[in-house]
Amino acid sequence: MPKVYYNWIRNLRCSPLAFLIPLALVALPALSHTEIQQQSPSKPLTTSALDSHDGLTVAAEPWLSADQYKATFPKKSPYGAGVLAIKVNFRNDSDESIKIGLQRIRLNLVFEDSNRQDLPALSSEQLADAVLHPKLKGASKPRLPIPIPTSPGGRDKHWEEFRRLAEDAGLHSSVVAPHSTIAGLLYFDLQNQFDLLSNAHLYIPDLLSLEKNRSLMYFDIDLSHPASR
Repeated sequence: MPKVYYNWIRNLRCSPLAFLIPLALVALPALSHTEIQQQSPSKPLTTSALDSHDGLTVAAEPWLSADQYKATFPKKSPYGAGVLAIKVNFRNDSDESIKIGLQRIRLNLVFEDSNRQDLPALSSEQLADAVLHPKLKGASKPRLPIPIPTSPGGRDKHWEEFRRLAEDAGLHSSVVAPHSTIAGLLYFDLQNQFDLLSNAHLYIPDLLSLEKNRSLMYFDIDLSHPASR
């Protein structure tokens, strides 16, 4: 068996095609890398909740673990202050730009007595107030409906630093260009009542196709099913 092996090597060295083999081996990794880059925009979104229509896919992932906040908020966590962050991803596979009314996005909550509340997202300023100046420390029972945070004052350099972190991680652009994606965090002050997500929906009512000035159907994304981890 060794003799056959060495004979094969000797014959290969004498072949006029032998010089092509190293070139092929060098080219293979580069080709694979190029293919991976081209396919990456089409990778399926891995989230806990997803809906798609009119060429727009919206994915939402509630951050329900303190570990998920550490990289973005290394010092003070919104989760520790009772605030929920939802990572939202808008992917536009259509040929038209789509405008999203970010100010009209709501977290729809349904309580045990069938009452409901449409909770608006916090601005970066409101989030900094809620995290750095919490009003409900030691609250013994839930407060429903959930009050909207107001500014308690006392804004210093630490407040500004946190506000900037929240702004950078938040959802910035309201327009998704054709065949592109935007993503960011939305913040909702649940005041530690995270169990309310067992019957919650992320409601996105204001969507407009800019080129045709055409309103799109709303998104109502069920958040009650936890992500598969």
